[in-house]
Amino acid sequence: MSTFHGLEMAKQALFAQRSALSTTAHNISNVNTKGYSRQRVSFEAAPAYTVPGLNRPVTSGQMGTGVETGVIERIRNKFLDHQYRSENSKSGFWESKSEALHRLEQLMNEPSESGISHTMNQFWESLKELSSNPDNKGAKSVVAQHAEAFAGALNYTSDSILSQRNDIKEMIGDAEDKNSLTYKVNDLIDKINRLNDQIKQVEVHGNLPNDLYDQRDNLIDDLSNIVHVKVTYTQSGEHALDSADGLATIELVNSHGNAFDDRMLLLNGENGQTQQLDVVYDDDKDAVSGITLGEGDQMHAIDIEEFKDLVGKNGSLMGHIDSYGYVSGEGVKGTHFELLQDLHKMTSAFVEEFNTVYQSSDNVNDDFSFFVLDEETYELHVNEAIIEHPENIDANGNGYGNLAGALADVFDDPLEELDGVTVNKYFESIIGELGAEAQEINRMSANADILRAQVDGKRMSVSGVSLDEEMTNMIKFQHAYNAAARSMTATDELLDRIINNMGLVGR
Repeated sequence: MSTFHGLEMAKQALFAQRSALSTTAHNISNVNTKGYSRQRVSFEAAPAYTVPGLNRPVTSGQMGTGVETGVIERIRNKFLDHQYRSENSKSGFWESKSEALHRLEQLMNEPSESGISHTMNQFWESLKELSSNPDNKGAKSVVAQHAEAFAGALNYTSDSILSQRNDIKEMIGDAEDKNSLTYKVNDLIDKINRLNDQIKQVEVHGNLPNDLYDQRDNLIDDLSNIVHVKVTYTQSGEHALDSADGLATIELVNSHGNAFDDRMLLLNGENGQTQQLDVVYDDDKDAVSGITLGEGDQMHAIDIEEFKDLVGKNGSLMGHIDSYGYVSGEGVKGTHFELLQDLHKMTSAFVEEFNTVYQSSDNVNDDFSFFVLDEETYELHVNEAIIEHPENIDANGNGYGNLAGALADVFDDPLEELDGVTVNKYFESIIGELGAEAQEINRMSANADILRAQVDGKRMSVSGVSLDEEMTNMIKFQHAYNAAARSMTATDELLDRIINNMGLVGR
């Protein structure tokens, strides 16, 4: 053993405690950094001198040789990561649905003085008033005004729902739209793939790129909010440490977290190959018809209804598609699409019945309609002749005021086209179903947020930085550093005594 062995051990101790202090400072610096995982230094005892042998030091017994810094590893629990991403995917779906329905509720705004119900009631009351005064020009003018207001309310609501659908479609987008969720999925996969390459370059040299791991995990967390994914890891090389995370492989999975199709691989970590995700639209049905992965001859397609059944209620992308509308068999399903269809169905049935009753008068031509409905856009207007000359409205019909009364009864008579219910009841059912659905989705969204927060809390309790713990570590490592420095001073004093004060006798 060298005469300076004590100095060497003290030096190693100084270096080890200094690395621990630096890691502690790094943790403290990133206490508020999103997604940062606290790190710690692994100390290992250096190989000791053993018992004598032909190929061993001749020192008898066993003597320790100090401390070595092993690896600086991050504290992370992959099981909690998996749980968080699963809950994050569910939360993404319900959040997107809740937000879309909240906008619908604000639009429908029932009951209110500006909604369809109010204008419908005003129109009905004006017809009742006209039936009592069938020759009153003022009453006829009021009927024309309320009829126009009722048509305007229907048009505004229909146009607004259509506008919201277009907003959702832009949010879904496609692979070329940089502001869409579809583009974001592909962008995140590309970034994760690039991080895989950087991580591999570090791991093959026996090091752990902890901060790169955190960056990759943050991107995977963001991805899990959009689509339901499963992440697996493969070793980056023969020289990588056993504690290294390796290269991430990402695939789309079903609602149970299992791969439902070998073609649904977004990123192959082993070879770095990626597949671009895209959304396919059916322009004729104005709805999403499928999902594709890959490009050119390597493109794989899956029907959107099958995809929805497999993925279930996971991911904000699926939540937006479920709101916008998707092809289902020969028809289309989706919250906004179905609401719009119900509104159009009610408008069409009402206009047809109202015009039929109005044209039943001997004083009205069979081709003269009170309301004019565009069958393509469902824009509703009052006949210009009535708007310009409301005094020409026929209220008598074939008897004193009976036509105006019959027109008012259209609101209260069951209509076969509306499943045998009245216009009022049908609209009430639309609002009731919308409110019930919104209440349920808001409840599910709140529950999903709570579960995600709970898992995130557990994850943070493992990976998050605690200032109290770091301050304790800082004091501990500081004392250890001071002790190592004192050990070096003591060894230096011993050597000084031996070198400068021994062997002086006889000089």
